[in-house]
Amino acid sequence: MMHFCHSPSPDGNMACPCGSTRRYAVCCGPCLAGDLQPVTAEALMRSRYCAYVLGHEDYLLRTWHPSTRPARLDDSTGDAVRWLGLKILRTAEGGADDRCGTVTFVARYKVGGQAHRLSEISRFVREADGWFYIDGVIEPESRSGRR
Repeated sequence: MMHFCHSPSPDGNMACPCGSTRRYAVCCGPCLAGDLQPVTAEALMRSRYCAYVLGHEDYLLRTWHPSTRPARLDDSTGDAVRWLGLKILRTAEGGADDRCGTVTFVARYKVGGQAHRLSEISRFVREADGWFYIDGVIEPESRSGRR
């Protein structure tokens, strides 16, 4: 895990950091504020990306399934991360009426001026109180550097 850059929340009229074409105030903002639950696995993925961008560790832990959630997030590297963008490549199931789903994505970021790509297939489950992140499989060649 990487050190969080605690950025201020974006203005509600700004584009959402998740890469959608929507404004933050009507996209991921209400989820991070606790006013709205993501209705799909992809919506949870996007809101979790925003939580990384904005340093909302509490949201990341709250939306992590209790069966796999760590006690706290590890920021042992001490290196500040600057998130550059999220691209959703594919979703499988994960709709409003599904019980589980996967989201394949690529997140670009910089650490110490060096560009990196994180490519992951994330698994999600929907329970009575909403969608939760279970775990993900990271493509080994995407852990650092450019592809």
